[in-house]
Amino acid sequence: MTSTPTTHRVTTAALLLGGVVAANAAFIGLGATFDYPDILQQPAAHILERFEQTRSSTMAWFGLLAAGAALFGPAAVLTARLGTGRAARWSARAGVAAAAVQVIGLSRWFLLVPGYAEHATDPAASPVDRARAVADFETAHRLLGTVVGETLGYTLTALWTVLVLYAIGPTLSSRWLGPWGGLSAALILTGILVPLDLPGADLANFVGYLLWSLWLVALSIKLLRQQARAADALTDHREPAPRRVLDMAH
Repeated sequence: MTSTPTTHRVTTAALLLGGVVAANAAFIGLGATFDYPDILQQPAAHILERFEQTRSSTMAWFGLLAAGAALFGPAAVLTARLGTGRAARWSARAGVAAAAVQVIGLSRWFLLVPGYAEHATDPAASPVDRARAVADFETAHRLLGTVVGETLGYTLTALWTVLVLYAIGPTLSSRWLGPWGGLSAALILTGILVPLDLPGADLANFVGYLLWSLWLVALSIKLLRQQARAADALTDHREPAPRRVLDMAH
């Protein structure tokens, strides 16, 4: 059983909006309870201590953040079906990959970090064991966080955005969604420069994600409006013939 184009638009918009809402709600929650992302600038031992103090809420918020990222996988597949050509096919791959690497990177906070935090803050553990837990956390944070979740995540998210603009941009009939999406993609890509301590890169990346979230909302609204117009056109097309004759007679 295949879906209609209007069903695709509604489902795609719902997934995109769901991902945006979940990600931003989690980000706000983490900022309030875990001082995220500023806390990542602190020493690893302090991060683990703070995590242990807020374990339940922090794990829940990171779980929601990962769920929001995961929604972009199926959303990317459905978005690609609204376009044609090579750009559409590659946008699906880039979107699924972007969702996957972000979920992998974020999952360390509720799969690995709880164990590191428990050992690092255990007063009964030896100094060697506590130091080993801190070192293991730093390794996981560098590989799963900086390299996989962030660097690959930023790159693939920016690539997906550009490919989507090529794949479905002409069908959106909008002059401002293209430049808006392109700007947000460029700013998101500056995130790969953050580990190099380039001044302003972290702020540019943050602004990029903010603009990108708003762009996704605008894109979703555009798709829903197209669905509404298509539904109205379908209703007019299916209007019973006797009623048309009666209306003409009046």
